[in-house]
Amino acid sequence: MLSATKLSSIKHSLKTWARNLKRDSVALYLAARDPRVPWYAKAVAVAVAAYALSPIDLIPDFIPVIGYLDDLILLPLGIRLAIALVPDEVMAECRAKASTILQRPTSRAGMTAIIVLWIAGALALVWAAFAYLPRSAP
Repeated sequence: MLSATKLSSIKHSLKTWARNLKRDSVALYLAARDPRVPWYAKAVAVAVAAYALSPIDLIPDFIPVIGYLDDLILLPLGIRLAIALVPDEVMAECRAKASTILQRPTSRAGMTAIIVLWIAGALALVWAAFAYLPRSAP
């Protein structure tokens, strides 16, 4: 059985890991905009940052067990890959900027804009499917 001290230590290390993961996600977004970063690293960084910061998951979190696996496995692996592709000095600068950004208040307007974009994209796909798919004759 775990002691209270051991449990507290595990909880603290998980919180630190999650905080660093969030900081690295923002740092990758910043790195993707830096001209010193190669194009392939930018592509991976943009994809990972967009997925990490998006309120929409590939696998919804309400699905038992599997819903959180994408966040616990795919996201850290993607971040690790992107960090490996970004030059070290650029990543250090971007991490410092990301720490400063994360200390600011969050923007509900930004979250709303992302949700509206996802909904608009889904509606555009539905419209395109109805408009361009052949219909069977009665």
